[in-house]
Amino acid sequence: MAISTMKVSADMGKTFTTKINCSHSFTIDQPKMAGGNDEGPNPLEIFLSSLPACICAIGRIIANQRRIDLRGIRVDIEGDIDKDFLLGKTTEGRSGFTEIRSFVSIDADMTKEEKESFLQDIAKRCPVADNMIHQSVVTPVVVEEAAV
Repeated sequence: MAISTMKVSADMGKTFTTKINCSHSFTIDQPKMAGGNDEGPNPLEIFLSSLPACICAIGRIIANQRRIDLRGIRVDIEGDIDKDFLLGKTTEGRSGFTEIRSFVSIDADMTKEEKESFLQDIAKRCPVADNMIHQSVVTPVVVEEAAV
């Protein structure tokens, strides 16, 4: 087993605007109607967008390994979430998505059955889907630092 540790950091000041520091830094924010500056997608959009991006990337890896002429993949995602819970309006339910649906269109010379098998192989190897399906240990730790 070859375990790698990936690292990402985030910095937020007095507003919702959060700078994400990684190989390609970007900004996460909230819409103006929610008190943000609307300078980037919100955390839930980022979370959901990681799934279709991973499906596409793993699909390309598998296609390259199998020498499949994959012209493209399109993934549409829908996620159901109880915003009343995450906003603290209720204590019933949960804060995460209760269901996430992905609709995948594969542009390749394959039968429907071959596409379904290909998609199942993608699903097995997609680390984002794996983290959504299986429980990963999440360990929050307070670190004493100077104010940002």
